[in-house]
Amino acid sequence: MTKKELAEKIAETHDLSKAESEKIISSVFDEISAALKSNTEVAIPGFGKFSVSQRAARQGLNPRTREKITIPASKSAKFKSAKQLKETINN
Repeated sequence: MTKKELAEKIAETHDLSKAESEKIISSVFDEISAALKSNTEVAIPGFGKFSVSQRAARQGLNPRTREKITIPASKSAKFKSAKQLKETINN
């Protein structure tokens, strides 16, 4: 399901215009992104938790030249689904 399809479904379910629905969805995603950018965990009961995962710098190998390279430290978004969401999916 795409963001547009999600917006259409929510607009239909809650008697909103598609534009209003898309604006709300974008706001939710923007707020989650802003919280993660400031290293804040976002927990949505019954759905799951968004958090930031940090990877330390490490040594790697260039597969073409076999030269050792340093892979820099990085951050990525992580999602852990709630028990209720897992049960919904599995039933």
